[in-house]
Amino acid sequence: MKKSSSLPFFLMLTVISVFSCSGKKFDLPVRELVISSQQDSGSETTLSVSAELAIKEEERNYGFMNRKDIPDGTGMLFIFEKDQVLHFWMKNTPHPLSIAYIDSNGIIADILDMTPFSEATVSSTRSVRYALEVPQGWFKKNGIKEGDKVEWIGPDKQVLPLRGIK
Repeated sequence: MKKSSSLPFFLMLTVISVFSCSGKKFDLPVRELVISSQQDSGSETTLSVSAELAIKEEERNYGFMNRKDIPDGTGMLFIFEKDQVLHFWMKNTPHPLSIAYIDSNGIIADILDMTPFSEATVSSTRSVRYALEVPQGWFKKNGIKEGDKVEWIGPDKQVLPLRGIK
C-alpha cells in the first residue's frame, strides 16, 4: 500500500493563505512614477513612487480594498479614459491613504487624506484624468503639493508624460 503524503496539500493551503491575507485581488502592472516638486527655496526635487496601475473599471473599483499594508514609496495610479470630476471612497480599505488628483498634463490638482473604511466621498475639485493613492501623509512628508508634476519612467528609462502610461 502506497503512503499518502500531506505535503502537497499543506503547500497549496499555505500559498492560498498567503495570497488571501494580502488582500490583493488583481495582478496589476507596476510602473515607476517621478514627481517633480518646486521647493520653497527655488530648487526642484524629484521623488519616485512605485505604483500599481488600475486601468480597467473592475481594477479601479477594487483599488486597495482589504490591503492591510501599503509600504512607503508605493501606491496605486488610477487611470481614466477621459477628464472628469473623480469621486473616491474607502469602503473595505483598512489602510489610511492620501490621494492626489492629477490632470491630463500630469499636474497635481488636489491632495486629500482619506479615512479607513469610510464611505464618505472624497472628490476632486475639477476635472482630472488620474488619481494616485499612497499611504496617508506620504505626500506631505515628502514635500509634494498641488501644482507638482507627475511623469513615469518608460521602458528605455526615459521620463515620459503620464498620457502614454500603460
